[in-house]
Amino acid sequence: MAETTAEIVLFEGFDELDAIGPYEVLENAAQAGAPLETSLVTLEETDIVTASHDLRVESQGTLGQPDILIVPGGGWTTANEGVRAVVDDGTLPDAVDECYTEGATVASVCTGAMILAEADLLEGRPAATHPVAEDDLEDHAANVVDERIVDDGDVLTAGGVTSGIDLALWLVEREFGEDVASEVSEEMVYERGEVFG
Repeated sequence: MAETTAEIVLFEGFDELDAIGPYEVLENAAQAGAPLETSLVTLEETDIVTASHDLRVESQGTLGQPDILIVPGGGWTTANEGVRAVVDDGTLPDAVDECYTEGATVASVCTGAMILAEADLLEGRPAATHPVAEDDLEDHAANVVDERIVDDGDVLTAGGVTSGIDLALWLVEREFGEDVASEVSEEMVYERGEVFG
């Protein structure tokens, strides 16, 4: 089986758990035997990215053309920070759209759904986000549902912050089988949520 590449794209003000939770799940899946390589990436070369709670994270490279792209949230309710700044800038949504167009499965955690919405990936689709962004997401013509995880095939969305762990576990199950996902959830002592879709 060919190795699957997953990239989690970081930006200034991203929420730590939105990115690090899925990263740990995917790394544990690789240790459990899944042919998977996961990287924390940025749009442009940079050494350190500062997250919303001041955690400083080292980038492992720049965004390429992964099989799976995960977009974290963070900072939607604050002007000029996090997701709000990224959406206003427009560069990351364009890059997400390009990855999708080239065949990547794209997933968001929390308010990262607003980046997917700005990339025009959620129009007419069921989608989840953090409650603070639900009205804004509806304004982008998404069908907002109150679920932890929404799987709409090539686009997935996760609700609040901790749901990123559920999202990653579901991706592991979907791509590499229930046995691997169960091994990872047991290793992490994590009780999984339900998936919509």
